[in-house]
Amino acid sequence: MSSSNTLLSIVLIALSAVEASLLHRETVSTFGFTARVNARATAINIPAADRLRAQEMQQTGSMGRRASSSSFSIANAVTSYTAQVGVGSPATQYTLLIDTGSSNTWVGANTPYVRTNTSVDTGHSVSASYGSGSFSGEEYLDTVTLSSDLVITGQSIGVVSSAQGFNDIDGILGVGPTDLTQGTISNVGSFPTVTDNLYSEGTIGTEALGVYFVPGSSAGELTFGGSDSSKTTSLVNYVPLTTTSPSSYYWGIDQSISYGSSTILSAAAGIVDTGTTLILIATDAFIKYQLATGATLDPNTGLLMITSDQYANLQTLNFNIGGTSYDLTPNGQIWPRSLNTDIGGNSNNIYLVVNDIGSNSGTGLDFINGYSFLQRFYSVYDTTNRQVGFATTSSTDAVSN
Repeated sequence: MSSSNTLLSIVLIALSAVEASLLHRETVSTFGFTARVNARATAINIPAADRLRAQEMQQTGSMGRRASSSSFSIANAVTSYTAQVGVGSPATQYTLLIDTGSSNTWVGANTPYVRTNTSVDTGHSVSASYGSGSFSGEEYLDTVTLSSDLVITGQSIGVVSSAQGFNDIDGILGVGPTDLTQGTISNVGSFPTVTDNLYSEGTIGTEALGVYFVPGSSAGELTFGGSDSSKTTSLVNYVPLTTTSPSSYYWGIDQSISYGSSTILSAAAGIVDTGTTLILIATDAFIKYQLATGATLDPNTGLLMITSDQYANLQTLNFNIGGTSYDLTPNGQIWPRSLNTDIGGNSNNIYLVVNDIGSNSGTGLDFINGYSFLQRFYSVYDTTNRQVGFATTSSTDAVSN
């Protein structure tokens, strides 16, 4: 995992608590976490790994709840986000994956859980399967420390007795919707997430997360409590969460997509997800995009590939969300060329970040706006008001790829 072929650092991100008039107390706190490409996943290529995640999300959401026996693959996610999180008092530090597509927090896959005087064993069992990985164990209530100003008491955590598929990480910090906790703990329905408890304990005044990435840079920010206006170049425009299943069980929205002036995906439901690397769209929309760009499928990476002349003629890809168009520039549609060889590609090729979700439109989850979209637009996940927001940033029109 130490070589460039097994683990590639993409971006360092700071995690902060927002300072705003709505907060119960005015506090700003940051700690670093790392976004990285996991070569265990890229062995099956990025589109395949992203499609597996999408398919499992479709299946899980269609059940109407998070089932303990079926979950999406976070252990083999191509892009993962890790942070040092303290549990207990005194705190033991754990390296946890941060994910907006799941909501359980659990530890002990590698670094053993250390009981302290804040540890309370509830007697409930907890288990989940994450594609090629899984864990099972006991539920505890304990103090979770994200930073000196982001401390949660009595947080439900899973303590692992058995885990498979997790290398060099200790567990997951789940910051997805509360409903995704259903069915994961015995004799318990849904239960409060980390973000829920930060809100209920008065640490933040709005149960919301702001996410900021910078393409090709080591800077970024995850904000608890709202959005950080210093990172945006426009107002945050909010849209309500979709009511269409299975997208409604995640951070789901409705949008349409056009390439230039031609619509390739009519208004449909899908999700916004930091754990998906690419932008996935329904198969029928993907075919239209491929024909319009003239791209060919590269068998080595699974990505669409275009020539320099085709890149020069690439048009804007427009995401219409709530009446606002978020325009992905030609440079925003290509994979960072400096990372081509790390995904099995040729350093001189130009690859596109738009790919096939694996099913035609009409499934209720027809797109995923993943990391490749989110690094160009600020995003906010607002549980209090059941909405998702977007804004432009100084990186929206960057030519870093």
